[in-house]
Amino acid sequence: MTGVWVLLGVLALGGVAGALLRARNGRIRAAKPSAPTLPGRVSGALAPEGVTLIQISTTFCAPCRHTRAILSALADKTDGLTHVDLDVTETPEVAKALSVLRTPTTLALTPDGREVFRVGGVPRGQELLEALKPHLANA
Repeated sequence: MTGVWVLLGVLALGGVAGALLRARNGRIRAAKPSAPTLPGRVSGALAPEGVTLIQISTTFCAPCRHTRAILSALADKTDGLTHVDLDVTETPEVAKALSVLRTPTTLALTPDGREVFRVGGVPRGQELLEALKPHLANA
């Protein structure tokens, strides 16, 4: 009988943990006050104007493909918004320098490299656009 209770407890705990992770997926988080020093690969990808969405992804990441589609479409239809996809499979030091622990992670960066916010997981297009409006010149 004890084994049944342990099994039920583990299943309940797993369900709660899964629900918490699902709730955090795609949520926009404000940037921390101290911005990290950007690796050359990232600073070289920044657009001279507007906001650059840097997507940190890996080769075999299925959610990364979905994120790429969302961000590309958003950048195509929004003035002042650029999307860059960085695959960090071969260069994990980029992810480490940016404190990225999961893929996909999207960073919104200004031309001077200041992080505006970040999104862990697949972003929600409309929420992302709303968060970007104050940072885009022609929003």
